[in-house]
Amino acid sequence: MISRDAARTAVGIIGRPTFVRIVKKGAVEQYSPAPYLATLVNCGLWVVYGLPMVHPHSILVVTINGAGFAIELVYLLLFLIYSDRKKRLKVLLIILAEFTFIAVLALLVLTLTHSIKLRSAIVGSICIFGCFLMYASPLSIMAPNGMGLVLGIAQLVLYAAFYKSTKQQIAARQSKVELGLADAAVSADSKKIRSEPPNRAGGI
Repeated sequence: MISRDAARTAVGIIGRPTFVRIVKKGAVEQYSPAPYLATLVNCGLWVVYGLPMVHPHSILVVTINGAGFAIELVYLLLFLIYSDRKKRLKVLLIILAEFTFIAVLALLVLTLTHSIKLRSAIVGSICIFGCFLMYASPLSIMAPNGMGLVLGIAQLVLYAAFYKSTKQQIAARQSKVELGLADAAVSADSKKIRSEPPNRAGGI
């Protein structure tokens, strides 16, 4: 029997609270479809793996992942309804690509391989990669912030490393500018003195 905590965790994983908020607000806002797209293709791959022609006696694999596939498809349809045109087109193209990939994989495995052991090995390996994508997909949301943090730290490190030398260079440039201004002032004064007519003393 499934415990209450396990059921709550499962509901959280499939994303029900997120889509309840999306429906209430009527917009997807900043929510990313990446976890749901990854889960959709992962469930689809496991359905192919559980087919009797690929891996016999895997009815639970087919039913569980088939249910997950249907749930994620419903969520993605809601995402399409409440997203803007640009995001809707992008998500729709990814969904079509995933459907095409799953269909082509199933067709190739069933037609080109004639051993159940080989079929299950091929599809099973791809399913493991699909699991990796599904569990790693939430990191795509964190990636921009993570990159910003890394770049910010890099800037601070560079600033600390070159602070002294930069300060010395700025001081040297300022002293050169001041020296140049002083030389220019002295030169201007000397020119002024040379250009003044001599003061002739004397009376009539």
